[in-house]
Amino acid sequence: MEELRFSDGRIEVVVLPEIGARIHRLRAFGHDLLRTPSDPAEHRRDPFFWGAYVMAPWGGRIDARPTALGGRTIDIASNFPDGTAIHGQVYDRPWGVDAGGRLRCDGGDDGWPWRYGVAMRVAVADAVVTVEIALTNRAESAMPAGLGLHPWFLRPLEVAIDATHVFGSNTDPPPRPVPVEGAFDRRVLGPMPADLDATWADLAEPQVRLRWPDCGVSATMRVVAPTAYIVAASPASLDAIAVEPQTHAPGGIRRLLGGESGGLALLAPGESVSLRMDLAFDRSPIPPASGRRTEAGYRSNR
Repeated sequence: MEELRFSDGRIEVVVLPEIGARIHRLRAFGHDLLRTPSDPAEHRRDPFFWGAYVMAPWGGRIDARPTALGGRTIDIASNFPDGTAIHGQVYDRPWGVDAGGRLRCDGGDDGWPWRYGVAMRVAVADAVVTVEIALTNRAESAMPAGLGLHPWFLRPLEVAIDATHVFGSNTDPPPRPVPVEGAFDRRVLGPMPADLDATWADLAEPQVRLRWPDCGVSATMRVVAPTAYIVAASPASLDAIAVEPQTHAPGGIRRLLGGESGGLALLAPGESVSLRMDLAFDRSPIPPASGRRTEAGYRSNR
């Protein structure tokens, strides 16, 4: 299986073009930070819970039923146990590499009735990983569009999301976000409570801070997009936490149809929407064992 490697000597990124151009490995200062299978083919068998992958032409969930929009009908089959269509179409498709080193994938003209193209550039320099993604409407009519990147960062992990509002559920999102409070107030760096699955809005910069206390590695995530949201999920059954930059709020199709804020963008023919993530790494002190907080301890302290 072809592997593309990007490294500056301290940070290494391995990308698999044949399986959704997904980031198979992210290693900082010798430490693996992504949930990575020993066999890369596992990404095909279980495409949603390993590595980091592009979500396009939408992120999160849409209904797996015929939905009329702009004179066309979206009719995507479910690909997830909850009966929804989740995380777009390109997460496990083969991507090519153009002469400029960009990864590219085309899609649409199927259950998603618009043709589109997705391009991604990955770079590593000065201990910063940069991922730039663009989604372009190649159809002859306006197309709904959304982008995201879905990394699974290994635990133990401390997370801070500098946001003042939150959609408290990604499976049944409310029309509007509410002020953060309790477990959803993530503005202080610390372990995430188990089983959160939400989207944070009204973000400051940097939007996210991460720290792996056991290996003394920290990172700052900066996201540049027309509109930016941070999705995070901390399933208790998994040894990783998802921290995902996206261009839209959960329920993107519903929001667009209902005129709610945070819906998918509507791109004219030839227009694009883009997202850039800069993940800047640094070494952080490793605290003594007695000073570390478990997730259970963090919840009790809150």
